[in-house]
Amino acid sequence: MLTAIAAAFLGGLILNLMPCVFPVISLKALSLIRHHDKPAEARAEGVAFLLGVVITMLALVAVLLLARAGGASVGWGFQLQSPLVIALLILVMLASALNLFGLFEVGLTLQRVGEVGGGRGGLLGSALTGALAIIVATPCSAPFMASAVGYALTQPPAVSVVIFFALALGFAAPFTLISFFPLLARVLPAPGAWMLTLKQGLAFPMLGAVGWLIWVLERQAGSAALAAILGCCLLLSFAAWLYGMAQKRRMMGQRHWVLHLATAVFVLLIVPPLLNLKSAAPAAEEAESAEAAAAVAWTPQNVDAIKGQGKPILVNFTASWCITCQVNDRTSLSTQAVKSAMARTSTIYMVADSTKYNPDVEQALSDFGRGGLPLYVVYPANGGKPVVLPQVLTPRIVISALEQATEKGKKT
Repeated sequence: MLTAIAAAFLGGLILNLMPCVFPVISLKALSLIRHHDKPAEARAEGVAFLLGVVITMLALVAVLLLARAGGASVGWGFQLQSPLVIALLILVMLASALNLFGLFEVGLTLQRVGEVGGGRGGLLGSALTGALAIIVATPCSAPFMASAVGYALTQPPAVSVVIFFALALGFAAPFTLISFFPLLARVLPAPGAWMLTLKQGLAFPMLGAVGWLIWVLERQAGSAALAAILGCCLLLSFAAWLYGMAQKRRMMGQRHWVLHLATAVFVLLIVPPLLNLKSAAPAAEEAESAEAAAAVAWTPQNVDAIKGQGKPILVNFTASWCITCQVNDRTSLSTQAVKSAMARTSTIYMVADSTKYNPDVEQALSDFGRGGLPLYVVYPANGGKPVVLPQVLTPRIVISALEQATEKGKKT
């Protein structure tokens, strides 16, 4: 248990460096720079950020444990298997990007990157930033983290909560420590006019996250969902523009209630398309994806039928929303060197897709002691004990594992 706690804390630290977290974490760095000469406010926002991270993590864990207690096999990032959750994240990220561009300002926004008002608003903004950071971190799985999460999900609820709490502490530790120790904060540049340019520049990583999430939604729910979310994005952008105009009129002492009413109407128009999102992509799209991904579809039955017949098996447990999976696929599994090694060793390559909820995949993750993606498993040619590869792959790691799996078959 102590090892799992340490691994979870270390995994939380590393999670800050993963690409899915950057759009939100960079905004917290901007907040710390803004309080460069106000140590008391920096400490208060650091604590608020920590509380936002911890409370959101515990809420996610509570839902996850309740789902597993009800018989569902779910793991880290389970909420991203829902098209509705993906759609809501798209709209939150888009609203954040528009706010960063200065289209509108809100005192209690999720990102709180505009002008600082009272201390209360700033603290709530920091807490909500921590909450959003944890939510968008779930597509990533850092080294040391998967084994800790997998262990946590096989233990009693109290032990699981402690391990996830350690993960949250590790995730929030860097910025909380910087906010508490001025010596660490001295490495940050002094605030100035350049911050406005940086603030607008940080909108582009947010828009990048929006584009990625739209791609994930299309993979999950098909072209109808793609059309719906694009329409929602247009309505939200128009509503944000109206809201910004209302704010400017208020600053000029003019009436603005009509614009506020119009904004509310356009926001409400987003609701029906979101409620009608479907979780099933067209069969033709699924078939095309499966054909492009692998020659053999993964099922537990297929693995049992093929293993031990003189050919190694490489199973790639992946999902469209898993950024680490996508990076590994492009930097390792899709390289010509790995493809040649698969052909040379007669490896059977299987893809277990968890973009949408798949109970067989979730059960397999649990059987291998993993609480989330990615997972890469190599079955030796002789049908021996399967080997679990690291979460971060290189072509050399994959090729070496396939060669060793083939050698075991020859020796047998």
